[in-house]
Amino acid sequence: MPASETVFGTALKSLFADPNLSVEIWHRDMNGFFTRARGILRQPDEITEFGAARLLSDTTRIDIRVADIANPRPDEQILIGEEMFLIQGEPVRDRERFIWTVDLRPA
Repeated sequence: MPASETVFGTALKSLFADPNLSVEIWHRDMNGFFTRARGILRQPDEITEFGAARLLSDTTRIDIRVADIANPRPDEQILIGEEMFLIQGEPVRDRERFIWTVDLRPA
């Protein structure tokens, strides 16, 4: 049974449709095609240790349903509101293969 037809798939669809949890995004692939989707934006601080130093940096990540964007790639664009971001590094899928976690950097 496809993920979109499971109870869990239906619950995910509801979460990503909720305007209190998600934002509208536009994905532009390497061929210039745009796809409209919704994503759950996260902007946690990240601590990186380098020797004895601890570096604090801002990060921007977005979770996107695999059903909405099948294969996001590094350096493709994500537009959130008026802000343009580039996908940084390889997107990672969750264990169930329903959600991409994508690291972003300002374009």
